[in-house]
Amino acid sequence: MRPLENSNLIGILECLLFAAGDEGLSLKQICTTMEIVEEEAISLLNELQKNYERDSARGITVTALAETYQLATKREFADYLARLVESPGTSTLSQAALETLAIIAYKQPITRIEIEEIRGVKTERPIQTLVAKGLIMEVGRAEGTGRAKLYGTTREFLDYFGLNDLKELPELPKETDEELQEDADLFFSTFKDQME
Repeated sequence: MRPLENSNLIGILECLLFAAGDEGLSLKQICTTMEIVEEEAISLLNELQKNYERDSARGITVTALAETYQLATKREFADYLARLVESPGTSTLSQAALETLAIIAYKQPITRIEIEEIRGVKTERPIQTLVAKGLIMEVGRAEGTGRAKLYGTTREFLDYFGLNDLKELPELPKETDEELQEDADLFFSTFKDQME
């Protein structure tokens, strides 16, 4: 089918990345679709990225997120994107949704009941919001009575927070909930003794 000139290959790659949108393309998908080897694909990706970076009039570049390559906006235009996002009709995540998302990210796969046990409040609405925004999804069913839905994060979650992998999440504090409760119990008993 080939050979094609290098400039044609870059154009094809740009076309494919544009068509893939937020989903992006893995290196394997690029190689298979373009019928090229991995080294050639990496070289083309690097060249396309350099072309975007050299041209200050271009608003996009190539990024690698969650083991996929996609077209993304340049950081220097972030202020304009923020204005667009903050304009009426757009919404950010509520505190309840952020808390629920954090629990799911660290404890996945996890059921709604388990999330509610950690948060201490109902989580139906935050879960619906997170599913609607594509940040979490059903990843299976729990064993046992009722077979509750298990939730996990999506690739969109990784993109949203600029992560390549869940391993990049910050580490949780070493103290467990039980240790924190023991510390609180000790504090209150000491406080009570001092008041008597």
